[in-house]
Amino acid sequence: MRIAIQEIQVKEGRRSPDGGHVKELADSIQEFGLLNPITIDQGNVLIAGLHRLEAVKTLGWTEVECTVSSLEGLQAEMAEIDENFIRNNLSPVEYGEMLLRRKEIYEALHPETKATYEGGSFRGNQYQKVVADKMSATTKSFVKDSAEKLGITPRTVRRQIQTAKNLTPEAKEIIKTADTKFSKKAVTEISGLEPDRQKEAAALLAAKEIKTVDEYKTRKRRSEESRTRTFENVAQDVAQGRPRNAARIGKPEIIDARGTKEIVAELKNPDKDCSGTPDSFLEEYGVFVKKFHKEIGWYDTSYYDAVFPLITPGQLARLRDMTDSICSAAEELFHKVESRRNVIT
Repeated sequence: MRIAIQEIQVKEGRRSPDGGHVKELADSIQEFGLLNPITIDQGNVLIAGLHRLEAVKTLGWTEVECTVSSLEGLQAEMAEIDENFIRNNLSPVEYGEMLLRRKEIYEALHPETKATYEGGSFRGNQYQKVVADKMSATTKSFVKDSAEKLGITPRTVRRQIQTAKNLTPEAKEIIKTADTKFSKKAVTEISGLEPDRQKEAAALLAAKEIKTVDEYKTRKRRSEESRTRTFENVAQDVAQGRPRNAARIGKPEIIDARGTKEIVAELKNPDKDCSGTPDSFLEEYGVFVKKFHKEIGWYDTSYYDAVFPLITPGQLARLRDMTDSICSAAEELFHKVESRRNVIT
C-alpha cells in the first residue's frame, strides 16, 4: 500500500537518524528501488523504517510503499526496537538503553516471564522467534529471548542491562556527544566506577587525555596516595614539633647546618631561650606558603583541563566557598599578627 509521506507520523523521542546511513540508503533506493517497505500502524504512525523514510524524502518522493501492521502500543514499540538492533549501528550507550527499554516492554507484555527471570515458575509453552501481529504466551525470560534474537550470550545481555542501569546521565551525555568513539569495554568499565567519578573518566577519555579507564584509575590512585603522604608528613612534623619544612615536599632546604650534637646540647641548655622569634615564624610560614603554591599547582595541568568545562554552577559555588575560606583564614592570621605586634615608636 502506497501512503503519502506527509501523512506518516514519527513519534517524538525516537533515535535521530544517522545522516551517513540515510545517504547510503538513498543511493541504493535510487539505483535498485525500495526493496523493503516501511512499517506503519493503522493510524499511519511509523513503527519501523525511519532511515528509509528519510532517504526517500531526500529523493523527492511524495509517496512510499508501506506495510500496515495491526501492532499497537507496546507491541509496535517492541517491533521498532528489534528492527533498530538489526539495522542500525548503535553506540554502546544506545544499545544498552534500547535493551533496557526492551526489557520493560517485554515484561509488560509477558508478565509471567518477569517471575521466571526473578526465579519463579514458567507459565505457557509458546514462543515466536519473529515479532508478529499477534503475540503468543512465552516461557522464555527476557534475557533468553533477547540473547537468541540478537545472537549474543545471556551473560552479554545481563552485562549490557547492568551497564545501562549504572551509567549516570552525565556520563551518558558525554559518551553520546563525544567525537571519540567509546568501545563497549570502556563504557562497561566507566559504569563500574563510583557515580561521582564516571563523568570525570568519560570526559578525560573524550578529550583523549587518557586511553583507558585503567589509566584513569591509576592516575586517581597516585593522586590520592600523593596527597595522603603529604598530609601524613605534615601531621608527623606537627606531632614531633618540627617545622613543616620544604624538605617534605620538594628539594630539601637546609634549615640548620649545625651537627645534631650541637643542636641537642643547645636544646638541653636550661639557660637557652627556645621561644619562637619573628624570623622563625616567617620562615615556617614561608615554607607553608611555598608548599601551598606547589600543591595548588597540581590543578593547573592538562589532567584537569577536560574537567573544568564540566563544572556545574553548584560545584562552582562550592569552589568559590572553599577559595574564600582559604583567603579568610590567611587574612585572619594576618590581622591577628597585626593587632598583637609591638608598635615601635
